[in-house]
This record gives sequence, C-alpha cells and structure tokens, in this order.
Amino acid sequence: MAKQKTTKLLSTVTGLILTIAISFAIVIFLILILSDEPQKAIYYFFIGPFTKAYYLGNMLNQSIGLMFTGLGIAVAFKSSTFNLGGEGQAYSGALVSTVILLAMPHMPGIVGGTAALVGAIAVGAVIAGLSGFFRMRWGTDQLISSFLVSSAVILIVNYLVTGPLDDPTNSMLTTPSIAQQYRLLLIFKPSKLDISIVFAALTAVATYFFMQRSHWGYEMRMCGINREFAKYAGINVGKYLLIPMAISGGFHGLAGGVVVMGTQYRCLKGVTAGLGWNGIAVALIAKNNPIAVIPAALFFAYLDAGARAAMLHADVTFELAKIAQAVIFFLVTAQALYGLFDSKRKVAK
Repeated sequence: MAKQKTTKLLSTVTGLILTIAISFAIVIFLILILSDEPQKAIYYFFIGPFTKAYYLGNMLNQSIGLMFTGLGIAVAFKSSTFNLGGEGQAYSGALVSTVILLAMPHMPGIVGGTAALVGAIAVGAVIAGLSGFFRMRWGTDQLISSFLVSSAVILIVNYLVTGPLDDPTNSMLTTPSIAQQYRLLLIFKPSKLDISIVFAALTAVATYFFMQRSHWGYEMRMCGINREFAKYAGINVGKYLLIPMAISGGFHGLAGGVVVMGTQYRCLKGVTAGLGWNGIAVALIAKNNPIAVIPAALFFAYLDAGARAAMLHADVTFELAKIAQAVIFFLVTAQALYGLFDSKRKVAK
C-alpha cells in the first residue's frame, strides 16, 4: 500500500513538473517570435518578480486571494460537488464587507473587521449554498446553477457599485474607501503584502486537518469517493450536497473580504475578477490537497508577476501569463501527463 502511494505521488509530481515545463516552453517560444528583445523579456519574466521587494511583496499578496478560492474549490471537488460560481461569490463578499465597514466608520478595527469578514463569508456561503440546495431538493446540475447564479450576482453587484454605492468624488467606478482602522497590517513595505497571508496559510493547514481528521471531513470525502456506498453506510448524503458548497462559497466570500481590507480598501467594479476561475486551476494543480493549495497559489501569482515585470521592462504583453495559465489549466484538466507514467509502468509489468 505504501509503495502504491509513493508511486502515485511520484507520477503526479512528475506530471505536474512536465506540465509546468511545457507551459514555460510555450511562453519562451512566444517571446522569441514576438519580442524584439527576447533575452531581456525572458529574464524579466522569470527573474523579474524577485528583483525588487515591491514586486516580490505584491506577488505574495496576489496569492492570498488565490489560496482562499483554491481552498474553496478543493473542498467542493473533494466532496464531488462542483462550484463554478466563485467569481460572483468573491465579488459579493467584497461588496458586503465594504458595506459593513462603511456603515461602522468609528467602530474599533477588530470589531468591525471581524463583522465584515463574517458577513463576506456568510454571503458567499448563501450564494453557493443555493446551488447545493437546488441539487439536494430537485437534482439540479450544480455546474449550471452555480454559474448562472454567479452571473446574476455579478450584474447586481456591478449595479450597486456603479449606482447607489458609487463614490461621486472618485473618477473610478468604486465605493468610498473604508476607514483606516479596518485596513490590514502591511508586513513587507513598500508592497501591498499584508498580514492575511499568514491567516491564509493557517487556514489551509486547518482545512487539511478538517478534511482528513474530522468526522464531517471523513463523511464529505466518502461522499466524494462513492455517494452510493456512503448512502448504504448510513451517511446522510443529501446534506453533503449542501454543506461542501456552502463551505466553498464561504471561502470565496472570505477572499473578497480580504482583498478589500488588505489591498484595495474599497470595492471597485470587478475588484475580484479572475479569482474564481483561477481558484479552480489552483485547486486542480494542488490535486484538491489543501496544503498543496499554498504553493499552487504562489505559482499562479508568480506567472502574473513575471508577466507584469516583462511588460514593464521589455516589449511583451501581459497576455503571456494568461497563455501559460491556459496551457497549465488544459493539461492539468486533461490529466494526460499524470496518467502517462502509470500506464507506462503497467505496460512494463
């Protein structure tokens, strides 16, 4: 059994390394054919995020939201539930946390901040939980319902940000700024990196122990492996169509709240754009392991930071990172490279 686990882990790691190598090779190829100064562009794409404290800190800061959304997707996928509504859940979490903080401008930071994050978690959990409830009650497809509900929520939040909650003194489409006492402590100036990166890492560890060591986590994993078997074993499978979705949505809402309190200090239109979809890729790279979500989120943030550095110092565009992310997303989802090594071993035997 131990040997099988080691072999499976080895094939997974090898497949992941090949996936990353292929994506980087494609990026290098595109730079070579599109850039007039390819050596400079390649240098800043791969080394640029580490050349200045500002770049490095902002890269780490960008990974925070991805850790939370990656955890949300990992919990859902591990339970065989599917959440495609992360964009709307994170966006609504950002708005609700902003509204709560704006409504309490003179409250102590710990009180108002806690209320805002709880509100963000709650709204994300409710929005995602709706899809779980629809599946439990009427057998509605969660992929479709979560995506459609999220799309509607995004439009509603856009209307509120650009309409009733718009700041007339600001030329951007945004709400007013939150009070100073609600802004999370910066720990790596002059970058935007804040203390929530520690909270995100601890949350990943706690989520791992919850999924692996708790009674609820065990039942969720059993439902994810075989729902029929779990049902015959006496597990209430119905509630595990709802609970994982609510937890997933709560993580997404939390991501939105942290973005507001730690980075933007207001809810801009589209402030969390990309967090939901990139969270899916992060979870897939991590193979739905909460601990592995941490390096996966850091890697995705590194791709973005490298593209930004190359764009600033060379003649390439930011879309290079998106191409690399798309290649990784495709290869990880296809599972082609992960199964290749297992099949070779089976043939050899």
